[in-house]
Amino acid sequence: MHTSAHPPTAVPGRGAAINPGNRFERLRLELDPDWPPDEQPHPRTEFYFDATESILTKNDSPDVGFMYGINSYRGCEHGCAYCFARPFHEYLGWSSGLDFETRIMVKLRAPELLRQELCAPRWKPQPVAMSGVTDCYQPAERHFRLTRQCLQVCAELRHPLFIITKNALVTRDRDVLAELARYNCVFVHVSVTTLDTDLAGKLEPRASRPAARLRAIRELTEAGIPAGVMVAPIIPGLTDHEMPSILEAAAEAGARRAGYVLLRLPHAVKDVFNRWLDDHAPTKKNRILDRLRAMRGGKLYTADWGKRMSGEGVFADQLSAMFDIAVRRAGLSQERCELSTGHFRRPGEQLSLF
Repeated sequence: MHTSAHPPTAVPGRGAAINPGNRFERLRLELDPDWPPDEQPHPRTEFYFDATESILTKNDSPDVGFMYGINSYRGCEHGCAYCFARPFHEYLGWSSGLDFETRIMVKLRAPELLRQELCAPRWKPQPVAMSGVTDCYQPAERHFRLTRQCLQVCAELRHPLFIITKNALVTRDRDVLAELARYNCVFVHVSVTTLDTDLAGKLEPRASRPAARLRAIRELTEAGIPAGVMVAPIIPGLTDHEMPSILEAAAEAGARRAGYVLLRLPHAVKDVFNRWLDDHAPTKKNRILDRLRAMRGGKLYTADWGKRMSGEGVFADQLSAMFDIAVRRAGLSQERCELSTGHFRRPGEQLSLF
């Protein structure tokens, strides 16, 4: 059994206003819809220990540029209403809605497990990604510092990794990232959805505001750490028109390369996002959803490889063309960043030379 709250208005500081049903659970508990809003309990963030025995997760998708990822947290306090990772919480018996952003699983052993797995004789050095699912620099990282400890492991071993985040907290670790950059072992992508501070506050309530993300790009590049921008997700009818200005602003901040991802609404994410539109953009809702269906073969989401990140059809082609032009004008690259595995070293390996 899990809870499902249906307040009549948006929940302050949260991207989701509901807890839609878990597709794996038969029972649902719904609060009385007549419960006065000012008397409803405000969802607080809770942290749980994740006793997982591994930290590197493997994926076989051709749509992403990495095979292995590191996720020290399950669930994300950023609370982005559109987050494609929300349904992963249903495997824990919770909801894709408020549960996802208020019940955070913390892998306290992440640095230890990472060291074990990277030092294993069977491991073949290759770039891994941090934030392949949830953000490695979400607010919880200020306290738990698991991402920093994992970076320190990679710096010691000179192991390459990609980072994607929408939190300026990444600049806290400039010292470790700069050490990795010395050996071409790191590239940081900062995700920017909109330059509209008010919209960002509603859409991504606990993530860094757009100006702070651009400052993060500047601070990283000034520290010698290569950085780029991901315009992600692009929400047709709401943020797509901002793509050129986001790319230009990122380039001015020092970004080297850019990419984009179309809005993805798998499983219950569509319910969370639909409710967000009702609360924050009711007059734009039909246009947004109609445009999205036009780019998703008549559906709100399709998981077909090769299409799920960019969509298909006339509007998807127009979006791609606009991105290509804007990238060239901004002087950015779309080429994949190649990181080095040549400096990788396991503790004690030097002894084998004698």
